[in-house]
Amino acid sequence: MEVILLEKMRNLGGLGDQVKVRPGFARNYLIPYGKAVPATAENKAKFEARRAELERAQADALEKARTRAEKLNGYTLQIVRKVAEDGTMYGSVTNRDIGEGLEQAGFEVERSEIELPQGPLKTIGDHEVMLALHPEIETKIIVSVIGES
Repeated sequence: MEVILLEKMRNLGGLGDQVKVRPGFARNYLIPYGKAVPATAENKAKFEARRAELERAQADALEKARTRAEKLNGYTLQIVRKVAEDGTMYGSVTNRDIGEGLEQAGFEVERSEIELPQGPLKTIGDHEVMLALHPEIETKIIVSVIGES
């Protein structure tokens, strides 16, 4: 299915790109969330009429992401978890836990922006975590998991 992207998306394309995606991806994610429209002649004309407005909105989002990244870069978040006598942690630290910790610290971060490629953190210690705040902006924070007996 051909769609026109209404915003820049990582691994897919930029604003105004006409890309071919699977119908389910377009129908269930891109179109309902306002990230794309079907590539018809009528939608192409509407997009070209709104192009300047969409580019301004994209530039504003990029600038907001830059300021958020400057505040977050190198921040150390401490999370306390219970540990067994042998030092193994009960449970794990997920992106939900990290998001709640950052929110309590006064940062605005969506759970979807937190990247844990190896899955939840299951060991005590310091872990580098990437935050993808925008398709062009990434920053790193340190999540320090502290054991409590």
